[in-house]
Amino acid sequence: MASMLKSLKLLSDATRLRIIMLLAQESLSVAELQEILGMGQSRISTQLSQLKSAGLVEDLRSGKNNIYSCAAAPDLLEVAKLAAEELREVAQDSAALRHLLRKRKDQARAYFDELAGRFGKDYVPGRSWKALAEALLKVLDFKVVADLGAGEGTLAQLLAQRAEKVIAVDLSPKMVEFGQALARTHGLNHLEYRLGDLEEPPIDDQTLDLAIFSQALHHAEHPQRAIDSAFKILKPGGRLIVLDLLQHHFEEARELYADRWLGFSESDLAAMLERAGFSSIETVVADREETPPHFRTLLGIGIR
Repeated sequence: MASMLKSLKLLSDATRLRIIMLLAQESLSVAELQEILGMGQSRISTQLSQLKSAGLVEDLRSGKNNIYSCAAAPDLLEVAKLAAEELREVAQDSAALRHLLRKRKDQARAYFDELAGRFGKDYVPGRSWKALAEALLKVLDFKVVADLGAGEGTLAQLLAQRAEKVIAVDLSPKMVEFGQALARTHGLNHLEYRLGDLEEPPIDDQTLDLAIFSQALHHAEHPQRAIDSAFKILKPGGRLIVLDLLQHHFEEARELYADRWLGFSESDLAAMLERAGFSSIETVVADREETPPHFRTLLGIGIR
């Protein structure tokens, strides 16, 4: 039986306590713990080794991975749970774990990711991602749509082909003026540009069928507030689509593109959507640029 005194000493470390709390809920690999905790492999492996030596975790080989699970005695686990209440990261870890488990359930995902990766690799006359996107826009069935952080409104104008009403919101008066003039030029009377902030869009609550942040969320001062606001302005059953950069380390983006945030991880985006109240949350890394700094595009979807 593991020494209670030694076990308590080990669990006084915040990282080891977070790991135990996760493994008490679900058996996980090192890679999955990395994704949830946002820490390096060596750091996590070191902590797991210490926990295993003390008999608090056990592992089982599964293919190329070791799967770790909690082996702590129930009474020790109860004390650990009380201590974990003092760590704000534990709630974030639980949200990230729920998202990871949702991804696990989608067994077909890896196949479709591979399939998507092959699209466009081999030349087929007339087939491209642009053509596919145009085709999908034609079958979208959303009546009232908002493009939040619309810029000059290219996406908003594409959406206006199908939607009954499109509201494009941007913080820049010049962008709004330019976009509205362009809409008038092309006779898009159902496309309306509004000056406003992502965190407080000038749109009435529960009036939208679809809201989109397209490469806009990383410009928000408080991304969570922007997502919370999107939840409020969507009708029950309405959808939010987030297209943004996957978390990266290209610091120059702050100066070059006025980026406030260097992208978001899948688990961070999923956690923000969940905190706002969205359900049926999905995320996927949808694209990777071939040229440096190799930005990757993160897609997130949630239903109000």
